[in-house]
Amino acid sequence: MNTIRHLSQYALQELKDSYCEHEIHCICKIIYMDVLHFTNIDIHLRKNEILDESFVNKFSEIIYLLKSGHPLQYILGETEFSGLRFRLNRSTLIPRPETAELVNWVHDFLVSGQNLLDIGCGSGCISISLSHLCPGANITGIDINPEAVRTAKENAALNRVNTTFWVRDILNFKTQDWELYDLIVSNPPYIRESEKETMESKVLDYEPHQALFVPDTEPLLFYHKIAEFGLIYLKKNGLLFLEINEALGPETISLLSQYGYQNIELRKDFLGKDRMIKCQLTPSSTSNR
Repeated sequence: MNTIRHLSQYALQELKDSYCEHEIHCICKIIYMDVLHFTNIDIHLRKNEILDESFVNKFSEIIYLLKSGHPLQYILGETEFSGLRFRLNRSTLIPRPETAELVNWVHDFLVSGQNLLDIGCGSGCISISLSHLCPGANITGIDINPEAVRTAKENAALNRVNTTFWVRDILNFKTQDWELYDLIVSNPPYIRESEKETMESKVLDYEPHQALFVPDTEPLLFYHKIAEFGLIYLKKNGLLFLEINEALGPETISLLSQYGYQNIELRKDFLGKDRMIKCQLTPSSTSNR
């Protein structure tokens, strides 16, 4: 078991009860590219090449951890998002493809010289991706978790962008000083505690609950605070972008309307689920300040 062909067969056998065949092929490809730094062509042309014993041992260890339920991204300590590499740890969520859709939507409206705030930045995947796409924008990310902020700073350096990160608690934002922002984006905790029973163990057992869950009694807790924050710190005609719970689209729209936000648009993700909202703080909205 010392070639790519043999290792891939080994992975298919070991992981067949946890992943489908396509997923296993994708996992193997990521490992070969991440650890061996092989390209797609290398993987194909060198599939019968004898590999170093240290890599074979590492591959076997990764497969063992995957079989035990560990997410691949945490095993490798990094992942790809929006074409960039991000370091991860147990203090940061694994970025999802639907969040990349949110990034692209925000980018459509972000221009050089504008101020943008990313609330609950985690690994920095949203704010750093936007800094990469629009280097002239002034982008800041905040998170309540100091370890997440440290990781975000590392990722900014890794991707050579000038993004600022602070440790801040949005639920207690009135205790801090803030700038004014042209755009605010957030992917806050929005999964209700009662939804845990429907989730995979590799999410429940490894990803940070602080970044995932809200009480059933206050499912829109963070959206209330972010909406309130925006009334004070969004500039006139500023835009607010939110990733949301797919089951709470109408409720989130109603909340934003009650705070006076206008031009509310709900957008579905690539799976056809209600996933993100854009709204605007118009001059009439500011009467609620």
